[in-house]
Amino acid sequence: MRILFMGTSEFALPALRELITHRFEIIGVVTQPDRPSGRGKRLNPPPVKIVATEHSLPVYQPEKVRKPDFMSVLERLAPDVIVVAAFGQLLPQTLLDIPPGGTINLHPSLLPKYRGAAPIQWALINGETETGVTLMLLDAGEDTGDIISTSCIRIRNEDNAFTLTEQLAQLGANQLVRLLSEMPEGAPPPATPQNNAEATHAPRLTKEIGHIDWNQPATTIHNLVRGTAIWPGAYTFFRNNLRLKIVECLPLSQTLDAPSGALEIVEKRKLFVATADGMLQLLKIQPATKKAMEASDFINGYQVQTGEQLLAATSL
Repeated sequence: MRILFMGTSEFALPALRELITHRFEIIGVVTQPDRPSGRGKRLNPPPVKIVATEHSLPVYQPEKVRKPDFMSVLERLAPDVIVVAAFGQLLPQTLLDIPPGGTINLHPSLLPKYRGAAPIQWALINGETETGVTLMLLDAGEDTGDIISTSCIRIRNEDNAFTLTEQLAQLGANQLVRLLSEMPEGAPPPATPQNNAEATHAPRLTKEIGHIDWNQPATTIHNLVRGTAIWPGAYTFFRNNLRLKIVECLPLSQTLDAPSGALEIVEKRKLFVATADGMLQLLKIQPATKKAMEASDFINGYQVQTGEQLLAATSL
């Protein structure tokens, strides 16, 4: 089959690499344009472009895939199937109609649960114990297409958005290779409509979502730390509005006889914070403009005292 690959972020890399390794015929790679990033705002290519260029694959970077000039390019390429993984744009029906084998999307949730831009993050934030990947035939809606197949994975207590993304990306890549290896030419694979009544939404994260409310239970805050690990991070404020990102923590069932957000130091190097239910041991903390540090280094560097308060609400 003549495969056109569409993807942008690191989540798409295992899928692209597996297709290359298994010698599928990749006629082109479509990804987002280079974007400015970093302090110097230099243009940087998306991860998928870097891998595609290393393997001498043709790369296309349209600002909008729905524009007529790019649609003409796709029609000339005449792919048998389009594979999409974390591309970053909604695809119009006119594009989806081009490949006779359909447009297959790799989505990191067990659809119809967690449709949207941040399914991995919301699964962690909501404390799910299981998630997975879905291969689906794209339609013009947001993750509403028919389901081809799913694969499940357990979410470990130590998982965060980084580790779970890596696991799901590889799981989905393996599932994709199996599908394409068995897929008949000239027609889409069999698929089953989603039950829309069971759908949940996973919208793009905002900066405000990471703001910790210490009046929540310890497990809820721990899940927020895990789910926002990539961005924006789970954060609070200390003393004169010093912003602290909680990088790593451990929920404990024991309680502190203190208001929510109050700190307690044990053995001069262990740092705990009271919550509405249980307490958190803070393991790694990142003060604004600083690198992440162990709790003991934070205690020593900032002369933290038992009874000091982390703020549940302040200006962003």
